[in-house]
Order: sequence, then C-alpha cells, then structure tokens
Amino acid sequence: MKIENSVVLVTGANRGIGLAFARALLARGARKVYAATRNTASVTLPGVQALQLDVTKPDEIAAAVQQAGDVTLVINNAGIAQPGGFLAPDSDAVSRRIFETNFFGVLNMSKAFAPVLKANGGGALLNVLSVASWVNGGELAAYSASKSAAWSLTNALRHELVAQKTQVLGLHMAYVDTDLTRGFEVPKTSAEDIVQRALDALEAGADEVLADTLTEQVRQGLTAPRPSYLPQA
Repeated sequence: MKIENSVVLVTGANRGIGLAFARALLARGARKVYAATRNTASVTLPGVQALQLDVTKPDEIAAAVQQAGDVTLVINNAGIAQPGGFLAPDSDAVSRRIFETNFFGVLNMSKAFAPVLKANGGGALLNVLSVASWVNGGELAAYSASKSAAWSLTNALRHELVAQKTQVLGLHMAYVDTDLTRGFEVPKTSAEDIVQRALDALEAGADEVLADTLTEQVRQGLTAPRPSYLPQA
C-alpha cells in the first residue's frame, strides 16, 4: 500500500508511537490523518484532524466510522500496560482492563472499519504488536498475554480480509523510547525509527515487520533447542 494520498486513522495518536506515526504519515504525503485519542485537546500536531475515540467504547467506535468514512489505512496503535505478574492479587482485574484496550479494542476497530476499507478499495490494517507477543517473562504478564492474543487476531484477520484485498501488517518491536517504557533501564529504539521501518514494510506489501535487532533475535530464538520463550540459564 502507498502512503501518498492515503487517508489514515491512527489510534492513540497524541503521543509516543502514535504521534510518530502521524508525523511520518504527513511527511510521506498522506492526504488526511485522523489523530484518534480519548482527549482531543491533547492533539497538538499541525495538519492532523483530531478525532474523539476511546477504543473500549463501542459507541465512540461507531461514531468514528461515521466521521471517517474515507479511511484507507487504520493503524491500531492504542495500548496500555501495567507491571506485575499473574500471581499478583489484582492480576484478574488488571488483565481484563488491559485486554479491553489491547485485544478487544483492536478487534472492535478492525470489525468496524473492515467494511470501510473494502468500500475504499481494500486499503490496510496495521496492528502495533510487540516482541512480548512471543515471550512473557512475568514482568508485564497481562500486557504480554494481550499482545499474544492480538498477534493471533492479526493472523486471523489476514486470512479473513484477503478476499477484499485488505493488507494486514503486524508490527513487532521491543522497547521503544516512549512514556510507556519510562523507568525501564534497558536499550530502547526511537519511535521514529520503529515507524519508518513499519511504513517501509507497509509500502513493500509485507505481512509482518520485525522493527529492531532484539525482536529479530527473539524471533530466531523461537526455534532454538531451548526456545526464547522459556527461562534461560
């Protein structure tokens, strides 16, 4: 899919990776960029159209479909995380809250906008996933599980939408230098670098993009004698 002259909706576009997507899309010649967020006052990037959207609220998704019926690319970027393992006392409540955004938000956005993309020639879905789709060390247990579910969802959507010629791209990456990873003392990639790799892959017609070195290493390790998703000595 070509970015130039496209009409794009980016969820969680007010900061982090979403904001980097919005900037890069404008730079590549997108005709219109809907910057979707729960608080439209937080959208300050010139050239985008702010759109009220909480992906956990079906009525706001339906309203977004009505307002953005010209969309040719949907970037499901909105996501939340919270540290903690599954044995923590509040893990059930934390898991439900995270899944509402990271899995059901992507599911409901994809269902709602699939007919829009079909009507506009097919277009594309770009789902922001994670290296945590494959490895869950327990530090961000619910987040990792939600990204595993979103990866499976992305793979299913790819099959279901092929008939209407909608490209489905899954974006995997490790730690990105955003508010979400503040406090993690680990190597991080800039949001701008991740986005450039993602959009290059989208324009190349790819199904999946591994956007940094650590993600490539973890993916290769899935088939090692002791796979990378198991505790390592």
